[in-house]
Amino acid sequence: MKTYRPSLILCLALDAVGYFTYAIPFLGEFGDILWAPVSGLLFYKLFGGWKGALGGFFSFAEEILPFTDFVPSFTLGWIAQQFSFNGFQSKEKFHAKAQSNAMAQRG
Repeated sequence: MKTYRPSLILCLALDAVGYFTYAIPFLGEFGDILWAPVSGLLFYKLFGGWKGALGGFFSFAEEILPFTDFVPSFTLGWIAQQFSFNGFQSKEKFHAKAQSNAMAQRG
């Protein structure tokens, strides 16, 4: 499975688009109606897999619900992805690596 890693700049720019839907007074929520599905789909395409699907749902919900545009969903997704790639391993990966190291030391 291919791992996707969007840049921080792209994530900040996409969050800015969500904020700018409120640039025109009284039309912000109408802009969100258009941006919410695009935001959810972009999140899914950028992050991929089940995390992209889950994040896409939350990105859609954050944009479509009133008064939640301040949440930087793309940037939070980028941060979560950085933690998962840079040291936080699942138990299975940790144990598999430890077992591999133990076998290498024996042989």
